[in-house]
Formats: sequence, C-alpha cells, structure tokens
Amino acid sequence: MEQVQIVEVGARDGLQNEAEVIATPDKAQLIDRLLRAGVRRIEVASFVNPARVPQMADGEAVIAGLPDRPDVSYIGLCLNKRGVLRAIASREGGARGVDEAGCVVVASDSFGQRNQGQTVAQGIAENVAMLRLAREAGLVPQVTISAAFGCPFEGSVPPERVIDIARAMADAGAVEIALADTIGVAVPAQVEELFGRLAEAAPGVAMRAHFHNTRGTGIANAWAAYRSGVRVLDASLGGLGGCPFAPRATGNISTEDLVFMLDRSGVASGVDLDALIAINGWFAEVLGRPLPSMVAKAGGWSGRAATP
Repeated sequence: MEQVQIVEVGARDGLQNEAEVIATPDKAQLIDRLLRAGVRRIEVASFVNPARVPQMADGEAVIAGLPDRPDVSYIGLCLNKRGVLRAIASREGGARGVDEAGCVVVASDSFGQRNQGQTVAQGIAENVAMLRLAREAGLVPQVTISAAFGCPFEGSVPPERVIDIARAMADAGAVEIALADTIGVAVPAQVEELFGRLAEAAPGVAMRAHFHNTRGTGIANAWAAYRSGVRVLDASLGGLGGCPFAPRATGNISTEDLVFMLDRSGVASGVDLDALIAINGWFAEVLGRPLPSMVAKAGGWSGRAATP
C-alpha cells in the first residue's frame, strides 16, 4: 500500500488566526490527542513577534510541555534568524524542544514585506542563513515557499520565480521544500505543473504540499500533489487556519477530509479517522463553534450498507 506522511499544522497555522486566545493547556491537550490519533509530525508553535501574532505568544510554554517521544517530530515555524535562535534555545539544558526549524520564504515582495518584512531577495538571503543555523544546531533544516501559487496583493506568481527560490533553498541545504498555496487559489493542473518542475529543479530534496481550502480546491490539489510524487501533505484539524497578513485567506485543508480521501484511495497515512472526528468534536467545544471539516460533519464511510 502506498503511504503518505501528514504534517498536522492545526496547533500553529490552525490557531494563529483565531481572535480568542486559546489557553496553553488546551493547546497541549490538542497536540497530545493528535499524537494519540497517529500523527507523527506536527507543527507545534511559531517563533514570531507576539505583538503581531498574539495566539503564538505562549510558544515556548507549549513546547516545554510536549511529550518526549522518539517517534514524533516537532516543528517550530521560523520567519527569521531570531526565530531559528529561539528554536535552538528550546533545546537548551537538555530539554526536548523542537526537532525541525520550519523556515519560510515568500514568493512575492508585497506579501513578504507584510508577513515578515522581507522582499523576495531579502527572504532568500535570510533563509540561507537560517538553514545554516538550523543545520549546525542539529535541527532539521526545511523550508516552505509561501504564496507559491498566488499573492493576495500582486496576483499571479511566476512559476520561474518559485523554482529559482527552490533551487536557492536546495543549494542552501534544505532537506525538504514545501510549496504553500497560502491564499487558496491553486487548481490541480497548476499543482501538477509546479511540483513537476520542483522535482526536476531540486532532485533528492523531499517535496511537501501545503494547501488552503479558501475556494474549495484544497483536497483536489492535495490529490494532484500526490499524483505528482509528493508524499508529505500538510493539513489542519477541522480545516482551521488562515493568515493574519493575507486578506480573505481561510483555513487549511482539513486533516479529517484528507485522511478520508487517502483511506478510500488505498493510501495509508497512519492516522485514525474516527479519532480525528472525536478530537474535532472536543475542540469545537473549546472554540465554542463547529469546525469547517466536511467529514467531521458527515462522518466517515466504509462503503458497507448501514445496519438497519
């Protein structure tokens, strides 16, 4: 059976746009429940300015309470060298800390300047230094190219620019490159083309896909990425998510919806769908509203007739 690794981003990307700050114990319990559901790679926090993203102000506290499990990889999002240094500091004094520095470079000047105060050229230079810092400290150096399929301020992003950024990141030592559809404008044909070009431009570097479901194409794009050779897919419990600096950007693809599609397609993820649906129900109570996931509302389906 074919296999895909799911990177659960609900505890970071899923929560960063929430207006009401989620209590640290609830974040810790969310992560613990997701691990028990079979998630083995999870984005747990972002090392960003708390004044700009208040939801992530307790990042170090969340990380300090993470289970020390050898079978799990914890990711900390880093937008600059200061973020990588915080990721490194999370491991000081024998603490488990995070395992991966999830670096980010934006594929457009306008969004890059709003998101992290960097043009594309500045983002490339910063990420080259960030990847080096992470590698030298023993963190997994990986990078996401954000707004790879479109920018909320500039419109279409030239594929050549994305591929040039990817080559620079591969040359800088990134062991994995993710292409992110930050505002949810990608369609499957575009996904197939861009990941096909990425595979040619950065052979030997693992590819990852990060889709938002803003216009309802997220799950179709995930399947297109899989068909293009991508074996690592980001998703967020319940379809939560969004970016504070990208107008009208809504949630990520739902982990429940993704696992349902993979299960029914004969692709293993190691994540238990029934457990995810149960977590969805619990976290909806924490937030005080239903989560967007379609499968959590409709339930799973085995293909067998229901018992009368």
